[in-house]
Amino acid sequence: MKCISVYTNDFEVFSDIYEKVLATPIAENEEKQVEGVTVNGSGDVPESYLDRMKAKPDVVVMKVKNKDITILQHGGVFEIFIPERENMVH
Repeated sequence: MKCISVYTNDFEVFSDIYEKVLATPIAENEEKQVEGVTVNGSGDVPESYLDRMKAKPDVVVMKVKNKDITILQHGGVFEIFIPERENMVH
């Protein structure tokens, strides 16, 4: 799974830039600014990381209904997990 980290603890800010973050091409370990918020291409993450994080009591788990995207919020970061098939160029 590809992971994109968005460094804000404000859900409203995250929600406002979410679509722009997904539309922004970002390479692994590349850092960019989207509307003043730092975004980092965290690269590929194993499914086990996602499962461990979901089990923690201080992690909020969100699913995007129409896509197989999972978003975790913890501390001052949102992590967007995108399955590799969602990233394929057609």
